[in-house]
Amino acid sequence: MTANTETTEMNDTGWLSVIRRYIVYTAVGHLIWEMAHIPLYTIWVEGTWGEIVFAVVHCTGGDLLIAMSTLLLALFLVGVHAWPSERAGRVLLLAVALGVSYTIFSEWLNIVIRAAWAYRDIMPVVPVIDAGLTPLLQWIIVPTLAYWAATRVPLRKLFRGERGSW
Repeated sequence: MTANTETTEMNDTGWLSVIRRYIVYTAVGHLIWEMAHIPLYTIWVEGTWGEIVFAVVHCTGGDLLIAMSTLLLALFLVGVHAWPSERAGRVLLLAVALGVSYTIFSEWLNIVIRAAWAYRDIMPVVPVIDAGLTPLLQWIIVPTLAYWAATRVPLRKLFRGERGSW
């Protein structure tokens, strides 16, 4: 019985479990972030509630695809077989850098070139790159917190409500 318990505990920190938890945590984090910062976009005052809800869901789905892609690319480039026990920091830094880089490109493409969305006057904009501050912060904060939680807190412990799971 002890061997099975140890195997289960060991699997909770294995790479596949970490990736699964990261996907869940990043999806929740990006959904919350999208809901919180949508008032900084013109759709908040110009769109219908249906358009706003669609934008939040659509953007969260895109965020999830970006998060999974950046993590996978970071793992491919700097990860090792023993990840997340080894090189976890390198993988995180590269994934965040890739996410921020893509965000800068995407904000430019969708605001300047396509005019697919626009900032309201209340959106803080980072000079030089002309990107909104909240999208940049989103791609630093959400992946970092999701990654930290995924590498440290097994989902089954959270959902069972076991003490000491944090």
